[in-house]
Parts: sequence; structure tokens; C-alpha cells
Amino acid sequence: MTQYRINQHPILTPLPGRTVTFTWNEQTFTAREGEMISSALFANGIRIFGHHHKDGAPQGIFCANGQCAQCMVVVDGNPLKACMTPITENMSIRSMDGLPQLPPASALAMDAYVDVIQTPVLIIGGGPSGMSAAIELGQRNVPVILVDDKNRLGGKLVLQTHRFFGSINAVHAGTRGIDIARRLEEKVRSLPSVQIWLNSTVLAVFSDQKVGILRENGEYVLVEPQILLSASGAREKNLVFRGNTLPGVYGAGAFQTLVNRDLVKPAERLFIVGGGNVGLIAGYHALQAGIQVVGLVEALPKCGGYKVHQDKLARMGVPIYTSHTILSANGTDQVESVTIAELDEHFQPVPGTEQSFACDTILIAVGLDPVNEFALKAKEYGMAVFSAGDSEEIAEASSAMFSGKIRGLEIARQLNITAETVPSDWYQTAEILKSHPGKVEKIEQTGLEEGVFPVFHCSQEIPCNPCTSVCPQGLIEIDPHDIRRLPAFMSQYYRKTCIGCEKCVSICPGLAITLVDYRKSDQDVIVTLAHEYLPESIHAGDQVTVLDVDGGVLGEVPVESVKSIARNDHTLMVKLRAPRELARQIAGIRVQEPWQSEDLPEAVERLEDDSIVCRCERVTAGELRALIRQGLRDMNELKIITRAGMGACGSKTCGALLTRLFREEGIDLSEVTGQVKRPLFVEVPLRAFAGLKEVKE
Repeated sequence: MTQYRINQHPILTPLPGRTVTFTWNEQTFTAREGEMISSALFANGIRIFGHHHKDGAPQGIFCANGQCAQCMVVVDGNPLKACMTPITENMSIRSMDGLPQLPPASALAMDAYVDVIQTPVLIIGGGPSGMSAAIELGQRNVPVILVDDKNRLGGKLVLQTHRFFGSINAVHAGTRGIDIARRLEEKVRSLPSVQIWLNSTVLAVFSDQKVGILRENGEYVLVEPQILLSASGAREKNLVFRGNTLPGVYGAGAFQTLVNRDLVKPAERLFIVGGGNVGLIAGYHALQAGIQVVGLVEALPKCGGYKVHQDKLARMGVPIYTSHTILSANGTDQVESVTIAELDEHFQPVPGTEQSFACDTILIAVGLDPVNEFALKAKEYGMAVFSAGDSEEIAEASSAMFSGKIRGLEIARQLNITAETVPSDWYQTAEILKSHPGKVEKIEQTGLEEGVFPVFHCSQEIPCNPCTSVCPQGLIEIDPHDIRRLPAFMSQYYRKTCIGCEKCVSICPGLAITLVDYRKSDQDVIVTLAHEYLPESIHAGDQVTVLDVDGGVLGEVPVESVKSIARNDHTLMVKLRAPRELARQIAGIRVQEPWQSEDLPEAVERLEDDSIVCRCERVTAGELRALIRQGLRDMNELKIITRAGMGACGSKTCGALLTRLFREEGIDLSEVTGQVKRPLFVEVPLRAFAGLKEVKE
């Protein structure tokens, strides 16, 4: 069978690890030891993991983060989530067809015991905010238990191959997310007072102010912290449309997990729904992995993510359809195409504007919800609790890092470990880092037409300052009090000139700086730009299509040279020879041809009421709307009648959609009784609570 491994990548190197064999429905396949079952299946071209017990619908992954239950498979006789279960030699895996059967009762040890561990601080989540908080506490010798359900620290940082925005001094701006993760992990591991529990799942917060945790070795323990920090991140929002549960429809986080963490190629042709930073960045990551990005739709008149991310994607040749929405995912057993339509001023599809595109994957990137269940329960039970990162407020990872840093010092102070107060400028920096994209302005460029100098293609106020930090001449300036301001080249105010070192070009997270050099010729100008693709994809002497900042085609120009700067972290410096009239407008090189994004001759019809709202129990929008229109106003009653929200995910993927249905029907949410929250947020064998151990035969 075809292998869908990414063996070459412009940023990532092949993963180590020996090859193991496993069986899937009694067929033998190979995998990389320790990778998640879901990645192993995708690497072998398997995208359908089972069929739903209610209607036989094919099931695949959605979140790849343990939040839903779409990827359930039967592993050595036990129903387990494929995205959270590492593969081992000779593992027997079967598709989950229908309801799972409980395994036979196992022999249990008689010396049942549940340990209670006391600690000053328990941190739930080893992502950017959790690690940053642990560092602040560990530097002050505060005993900390840091818990994460993955096999390494880093959270979403380990999925991010792009350079980060923000402050270069405060949050490592200009550094790739994967490298920031390594830096933070190394620092955390160097602190003796910080215990790290990996592959350990926080199950619940109890009324006696203890936290139940299932550890890697299968041991269930209770942790009694003086202070709890929730740094548990966020989960992706779902979207209702026809075919939304087909294998091939999944979240951007799942896609980045497969591509950037596990180097698995899950798609050939990708369509993206959502123009925030998550969707825009995922599109760029797809192109780097050799995946065609057919297009991106955004319901609003403009994308909500950073304009530099949007511009970068447009310059690569990806069409962006604003004021558009997805109507349906089309296919029998998996995604074969997508249908979109233009939206009017009331966000209703405009008849006659339907377009369909061939694709095998649809990426849902329509926002995030905080994973705040633990914090809410802790508050309910009177515990001392803090929140950081996305668990507190959805923002960029740079903001999460800094909020974790602040919470760490606040916790140390509350424990009377230190008398330090959080500096006021820390809070100011935090506000800047979490700010939404600001106004778009025409950036003032230098009027020089001689020598060499940078041209800035960033026109939106966002927190970012790496370019100011690397200029050896000190000629690039941003307001030091507010790094959201646009950069400026200040040579006219200093007795210095640009030396053409290219450092500002290479470090820019948005690839939004080019260098123009008038010194080589009276007729042509040398334009240097950053290019983050395989070296084999571009060579000196090639004719390439160049585009302006918005993706408009400027023409074709020859490549003068291609090189890497020492210690430049995989970014290529490409020099182009361009006419003087085009030089300053050139912002990028097209990497995807227009034909790769052409639509199909005919659009596919859509059926709204057939759209699945509850993925676990296969409950449609039509079933739920009918009950709402009959006067039902209690979400718990909806659950009882339809089972919506009663599936394995515990309403984590459909809860917000149920609320949305009430709003769409014109119901004031104050009239609606909300769902009773489960005391447990994840699945756990009941034997764990009794401290019983399974005996392996």
C-alpha cells in the first residue's frame, strides 16, 4: 500500500525511531514505533476508522487531540482513541464498527490503594503557558507538578513550524514555534523543584479539593494542591453543514498534528474553512508539505487573522474567498469535493453563486473554545485557582507564554514565596501581545532609488518587532512603547546606510520584508526575499512568477541565486533580477499554479436539515430544530430525547452548536436551561478510582 510519509520538508527533519509491524483488520502494516495509531493509519492510506452504530456512517478523526471520540478503534480487544494511543510491535487494531464491546473482566490486584499527593502547585497543561508558569515558579524553588496528556511538553508549539510574532525579548519572537517548545522544555527540565508527569490525564476536580489523575503507568492518584493552575489550552469549534462528519473533514489542529508533528501527509488537495490565523497558517504549512491548497473561505468580508499571514498565502497562489461559506462536503465514504457560496449582507447564501471544488480534505478552522472545565469546577469547590493561556482567554501562543509567566509570579506571591509584585510593564506587554489585528495603513517607504535598503510589505498593526532587533546598523525602528506600530527605515535620520546583510529579511515572521539593491545595474534591481520551501524547488536561472503583496501577478523574472545564510534556520534567500519599475512591488514567488485551484463544472446541492450537529450520536439539525420549534427550552431535555451531547466526547464538540441552534431560531438564551456539566471530562476505567491494577496475562 502507498505510504503517505513526508520524507522531505523545508523545515522539519525525518523523525527517528524503529519500524514496527501491526495489523489492521488482520492485514499487516508498518509504523514508526511510538507514533499515535491515527498517524500510523493515515501513513498507510487508511482514513476510515470505523462506522457509526446508528446509521453505519463512516468515521475518521476530527480533533486528533483526545477531545472527541471520532477516532475510536479496537486495540487488542479494548476500545481506545486512535489519536491518543501509541502504537507498539504486533499491536492488533480493528475498526470500530458499531458499538464497542467491553473486554472480558480482568483479574485485579487485591492490594487496592489510591495515593494522595500534596503539592503547593499543580499545573494542568504543558503547553506554552503551563511551561512558562512552571519556569517562574521553579526559578523560585516552588515545588510544582506539571501534568500533560501527551508524550512531550510543548502543547501546540510542537505543531508550529513558522516563526512567531510578538516581542523578541519577551516571547522569543522571530523563532519557530518548534524551537520555542524545545527552549522552554529544556528550561523546565533544568529546574529541580518541577516534577513533570507526561502521558498523564487529569480526570476531574472533586469537591474535597483533590484532583484525580491517571498516570502513565496506569496508576490513579489524587493530588491535593494549595493552588491549581489551569493551562489546559483550547479545543476547536465545530461547524454544521451537510457532510460535516465525512472522513476527511477535521480540525486544523488535527491536520498540523499529522503533518508537522508526525510527518504524515494526510491530503493531496485541501480546502480550508476559516480565515483566522489558525486557518491561514495551516494553509501555509500544507504548501510546505507538498499539499495543494485549493482555496480558503471566510464568512466575513475580510479575514480575521493577521494580514501578513493572508498576504503570504495569497502570494503562494491560494485563492481566498471572503464573504463566502461552505455549503457541503460531498462524497460517499469520504470527502471528494466541497461546495461553497457567496454570502449576502445578512450572511445568507446567494442563490446561483455556488461553486464546487475537487478535494480530499476539508479543514475546519472557525475558532477555539477554552478548555476551562477544571478551572470552573475548582472555583465551584472553593479552591485557589488561576488560569493562563487559552484556558483563560483565546489568543496567540506568544500571549499564552507571557500570561503563564505572569501567573507564575502571581502564584509565588500568593504562596508567600516571594514579595515580588508583577511589574506593571508585564501587564502592559500582555495586553499588547493578546491584542487583535489593528488598522491597516499604507506603510511609508523610503524614497531612495540607489544603494540597498529594505522594503516593508506589512501594513497592519500587530505585535511584532524582530526586524528592529537584528539590524546591525540600528536603522529599523518601531515605537518602543507599542510594538504594534509599523516599522520604518530611518537611514535619512542617521549617518549610516544599509549594508545588505539580509537579517531583517530572514527573521520576519510574515515573510513581509524584501531587500532591493540598486548597486548591481543601471537597468535592473536585485530583489532578495525569504523562501521557505525545499532547496530543490528553486534554482539559479529559473524563471519564476512574482506577485505583489496581495497576490496580484506582476510578471516573470529570472532567479539570480539561491542560498542559505549560516544559522538561518532553514530559510532560503532568493535573489531575483527585476525591472526597476517592479522591484519595490515584488513581495513573493508563486508556488502553486492557478489550475490547481480551478472549480468543478457543476455545484453540488445542499440539504441543511440533514447536517449532523452531534457527531457522536448522529443527531441532525432538523431533529433538534423540530423540538425547539415545539417549545422545548431545556438542553438536558434535548439530550434525553435525541441523545445529542450524550456521546463519548461529552458534548465538547456539539455543545456550542446546540446553543447556536437556539439563537438561529430566535430564542433568547436567557430562556434556555443549559446543560448539566459532567463531573468527569474524559473517559477512565472505573477500576482506576478504586486503585485496582489490571493483571497482564
